[in-house]
Amino acid sequence: MGLKLTGRDAEGKHALMTTAPVPRLIGSLAVPTIVSMLVTSFYVMADTYFVGKINTQATAAVGISFSVMAVIQAFGFFFGHGSGNYISRRLGAHDYANAERMAATGFFCAFLAGVLIAVCGLAWLAPVCRLLGSTPTIQPYAETYLGIILLGAPFMTSSLVLNNQMRFQGNAVYAMVGITAGAVLNIGLDPLLIFVCDMGIAGAAWSTLASQLCSFAILVAMDRRGGNIRIRLRNFTPRAALLKEIVYGGSPSLCRQGLNSLSTILLNVAAGAFGDAAIAGMSIVGRVCMFINSFLIGFGQGFQPVCGFNYGAGLYRRVRQGFWFCVRLGAVFLAACAVAGFVFAPDIVAWFRDGDPQVIAVGSRALRWQLVTLPLGAWIVLCNMMLQTIRQPVRAVVLASARQGLFFIPFILLLPRLLGLQGVEICQAVSDVCSFAVSLPLTLPILKSLREDHSVPDPGRIG
Repeated sequence: MGLKLTGRDAEGKHALMTTAPVPRLIGSLAVPTIVSMLVTSFYVMADTYFVGKINTQATAAVGISFSVMAVIQAFGFFFGHGSGNYISRRLGAHDYANAERMAATGFFCAFLAGVLIAVCGLAWLAPVCRLLGSTPTIQPYAETYLGIILLGAPFMTSSLVLNNQMRFQGNAVYAMVGITAGAVLNIGLDPLLIFVCDMGIAGAAWSTLASQLCSFAILVAMDRRGGNIRIRLRNFTPRAALLKEIVYGGSPSLCRQGLNSLSTILLNVAAGAFGDAAIAGMSIVGRVCMFINSFLIGFGQGFQPVCGFNYGAGLYRRVRQGFWFCVRLGAVFLAACAVAGFVFAPDIVAWFRDGDPQVIAVGSRALRWQLVTLPLGAWIVLCNMMLQTIRQPVRAVVLASARQGLFFIPFILLLPRLLGLQGVEICQAVSDVCSFAVSLPLTLPILKSLREDHSVPDPGRIG
């Protein structure tokens, strides 16, 4: 039998989250999350690295398929963040019954959404690959890779829910075990299946699928440990009130990830006008920046349970303290990465695709442009995470939509027409500057309102 959430374990967790020194508390929660994010990003980079040894078209196919993976992740984060944000606030308000109902509802809804994505994606695989920007030479590789990846959609979406729910409960170590185990398996299987078994790009896809199944199984096992809320079918309660809370808490993630997928499609289409090497180069840059940002996102995810617990308990000054601590540390880290990456940009891109000078040229230029604005991400990402966690859905959705939607999509349609390939390379940097400008009026008034503690918990309690 699992530990009951209403016992001493839950009260001890509440006391820890609302009284421990904020920097130390965020650090303890962020370390396992950062490890999970870094390892996950590294195994995505490993796919790109090993596939890059096949040819340029295979490298581009992985980049194109990432758009669909982003859609799968979008629904995983939608249900994971939507349920997790609510759970952390309810635990902060000592409302354990609704936290348990939300945990089951978020998990099973995500699994069903993953099944639907897999069925639809496999039914229209060829047209989907063409829509994503596949050229005739890339299309066979994209169909092979994506056709296998889609089989894991239900397990990817529900794994993301378990991962986020554990994290929002302050049990990030358990989430780390599941994610890290799958990532390590993927890194080991990639060279074995691609080269030793001579499976080519299909080997990379089967490796990824196996890692997702492994992570899912371990996360389900971890869910029964450490006072985590256990997922029980009898608690599955798809009532309008709970689904509304998922929409409030998860819409920013859905918009962010969904627009990220759309922007990647448009980026691939725009880059495809300049050849397969341009698609491959931009794909590599996306992986590198995702790896660097994984530290910031992991650190921010260490902040979110602290934010949710303390906001639910009315301890608003602790929310502010945690926010500014994360922003300062994140900005310093990203600035250091930007300087190092700017200097060694050609070497970084060549590590993925050393045999194609065109890929290196495009990738190194685009990477340097994105690194110039990289430190701004500390403010943008932390603002978005805080607004999402404290139930500010409109502001959070606007900010989540800004970087990859409101600005990137118009720019990727306009700039390549005006500046050619350089317009593709600078598009993300220009979007980041605009997103930073929008984030200021959205967030500063909220931060001002959090200067004093409040005795009344936030809305969201369901009777």
